[in-house]
Amino acid sequence: MNPTHRTTDKQTSKSQRVAILLDIQNVSLKQWQAELLLDFATSKGRLNWRKLYYNSQSPNQVIAKDNLEKLGFQGLDVPDPGEDSADKALVFGCTKLFAIKTPPEIVILVLGDRDFAGLIAILIAAGKKVIVFARRKSTSQKVINLVGEDNFHDVDELSSLVASNTQQQIENSPPHLTYSEAIECMIAAIQTASKKGQRTSFSCIGNLMRNLFPKYQGVTSVCKHQGKTFSRFSEFVETAVKDGKIRSQDQQLFVIEADQISA
Repeated sequence: MNPTHRTTDKQTSKSQRVAILLDIQNVSLKQWQAELLLDFATSKGRLNWRKLYYNSQSPNQVIAKDNLEKLGFQGLDVPDPGEDSADKALVFGCTKLFAIKTPPEIVILVLGDRDFAGLIAILIAAGKKVIVFARRKSTSQKVINLVGEDNFHDVDELSSLVASNTQQQIENSPPHLTYSEAIECMIAAIQTASKKGQRTSFSCIGNLMRNLFPKYQGVTSVCKHQGKTFSRFSEFVETAVKDGKIRSQDQQLFVIEADQISA
């Protein structure tokens, strides 16, 4: 494959629509794991849907839902106490995504121990790429065979998986933005979101930066001091906060200059 084809493939991948559907009734993710999941998803394309299914009658699930909503997930309550209620709601929600005009092209499923082979087979037959995160020990071999080993990952592999993807991006895509340029992009994204009354959470601002500034392709495209790059968006935010460029409160980002003007 010549360089022109490689460039085209990369551009096509970045423009693909991605959806995450997460069943926290059966798979509990800590907030840092959810951040890694978002990093993984955004490396595959444009993350337009992030849905999680939970039971509001479970205090633990409500806490998990509240934490993940801060990262931009949409919580969908399934109060039915039935054992597979969240699973069934996830299947129904997934099929509804394909009734819209521009459905996702990549579907990331975070599943429990139920056999989702039927849903996955339908998605693949429809030409969709399916990536599954689950517990390997409790997952049907049929599911693993359907998506293939490259598209099946144990939830506990998130750290190593994202680290590997980040390293590949660093090797294949040299940094295009200086730290100062990236800060300007982030401030502009925060200001844009604020003017539109939108959330300024980490994930929302990260996605908006990609949309507004094509040169920004995630934190691996940002060159910090001594030629190194950031491995996670939260690391980039922490550095910007320490440098006094922005302010972070309750997982929301604010422009310090704007705060000072209104004070």
